[in-house]
Amino acid sequence: MKKDSTLYRGRYLTLIERDRWELVSRSNARCVVALVAVTPADEIVLVEQHRKPVDSSVIEIPAGLVGDVTDRDESVLVAAARELEEETGFVAEHMELIMECPGSAGMSDEIIAFVRAKNLTRVGPGGGDASENIIVHVVPLSGIDDWLSDQQAAGKLLDPKVYTALYWLLRDASAN
Repeated sequence: MKKDSTLYRGRYLTLIERDRWELVSRSNARCVVALVAVTPADEIVLVEQHRKPVDSSVIEIPAGLVGDVTDRDESVLVAAARELEEETGFVAEHMELIMECPGSAGMSDEIIAFVRAKNLTRVGPGGGDASENIIVHVVPLSGIDDWLSDQQAAGKLLDPKVYTALYWLLRDASAN
């Protein structure tokens, strides 16, 4: 039986002690959605933004919170469509849930829902909402390794979820 004690509650995060283990819980959303998004021309859609916790620009797959806007019970696929268009300016003809998994099981109870976005069409510039300054990168899969190496050499951090997305894309390609 788990016994939680709240050690600190912020606006968006809560520090909890559970059975003598300290962990962080997100109080403003029910999970995170992360998008594996590829254009019909076999380009992966990535985003770049400055992240305050690491004080650096980070290359990431598009992602956002589920249930943080209006409806706590928002579906993962509805949130995925909203975040894809808001961050990247793309909409997808088809979206499917790949899997749900912990993002950092030793530190947080947050769950990440990975969603595959197919048959993308660009409908706007992206860039995020008023609180974000997102740069959209559309990178050919054939040159992704060199592109990521160049970004890292330029001092940008690479979110490991990019490599998770590439795994699923390579797995999809080998199945076809």
